[in-house]
Amino acid sequence: MKKPILASGTVCWRRVRLDDGGEQLMVLLIHRTKQKDVSFPKGKLDRGESMPQAAVRETLEETGLAVTLGVNLGTITYALPNGGERKTVQYWAAEITEEAVAASTFKPNREVEALEWVPVDQVRKRLSYQADRELFDVFAALAERDAIDTFSIILLRHAKAVPRDAEWPEDHLRPLSEAGDDQAEILVPTLSAFGPARIVSSSAVRCASTVAPLAKHLEAAIRVNEGLSQDTWDAGDTAQLRTAIGKIVRKCRSAVVCTHRPVLPDAAREIALATGSLPGAYLDEAAALPPAGFSVFHLSRKRPGSGILAVETYPLEH
Repeated sequence: MKKPILASGTVCWRRVRLDDGGEQLMVLLIHRTKQKDVSFPKGKLDRGESMPQAAVRETLEETGLAVTLGVNLGTITYALPNGGERKTVQYWAAEITEEAVAASTFKPNREVEALEWVPVDQVRKRLSYQADRELFDVFAALAERDAIDTFSIILLRHAKAVPRDAEWPEDHLRPLSEAGDDQAEILVPTLSAFGPARIVSSSAVRCASTVAPLAKHLEAAIRVNEGLSQDTWDAGDTAQLRTAIGKIVRKCRSAVVCTHRPVLPDAAREIALATGSLPGAYLDEAAALPPAGFSVFHLSRKRPGSGILAVETYPLEH
C-alpha cells in the first residue's frame, strides 16, 4: 500500500466584538475555486518541510493570513478522488489577530475564490466533507470548554554535541558537533511555527548553541536557567527545575525550553504537576527524545491548571 500524501492545515479563529458589547467566536472557511467546496486552509508538504511549517505556509498562501500554531487538533485521512491514493492532513487551531486580518493580502485566485468568517455554531453544517466536520468537532469541544486560547511549552533536547574526552573534560563546556550545528539550524522554521515568545536554556554550551539560531531568527534573548542544567540535576537538586517550569507555566506565553536527556523526564513531569495533569506513559514518551528532538505541550491560557490539552512529538526526522 502506498504511503499517504502528507498535508497540514489550520482551523483559524477570532473573536469579534458585537454591537451589544459581547463577543462572537468566528471560524474561517475557504471556498475553493476548482472543487467548489467549503473547507479549511490546508496543503501538501514541500520537500523537506515539517507538518507545522507547511501549515503556516499554506495558510498564508491560501488566505493571506500570517499565523502561529495553537493546539493540535489531530489528523484526518481520506481517499482522493482518483481512488488510488490517500491523504493524511494534520491540523492545528490558529488564532487570528485583528492586525493579521488588516495585513492580509488575499485576493480571489485559481485556488481559493472566497474567504468566509462563520459563527462557530454554524460551521459544521457549512463544511462539505464529513472528515472536516469530525475534525471541527474537536475544535468545537475545546471552544465549549473555553480552552481554545492556548500557549505551548516546547521541551527540547539539545542537538548532537561532541563527545566528552580529554579535550572537553568539563561536560557543560562541550560544544555542538557539525551535525549538531546543522540540527540547530533545521529546527528554526518548525519551532517558529508555534510562535515562541520566550527561549529558556540550560547553562550548558550545547543547549545555548542549540537555541542560538532560533533566538537570532526571532530577535529574542536566551534566558539561562541553572534549574535546567544537567549539573544541577546530577547534584540531586530538582527544586530549581520545579521553580523554573512553574515560572514558565505562570507566564502563559509560548516558550522553548532546552535541556538534557536525563532532565527531560522530570521536566515533563513538572509540566504535568504545574498544570494539574494526570500522570501517564504519555509523559515518558514525550521525554524520550533523540538529540534535537522536541515535544510540544499545549496548555489553556485562561485555565493553565486545567491540564495538558495535547502533546505532539518531533524526533527531527524531516
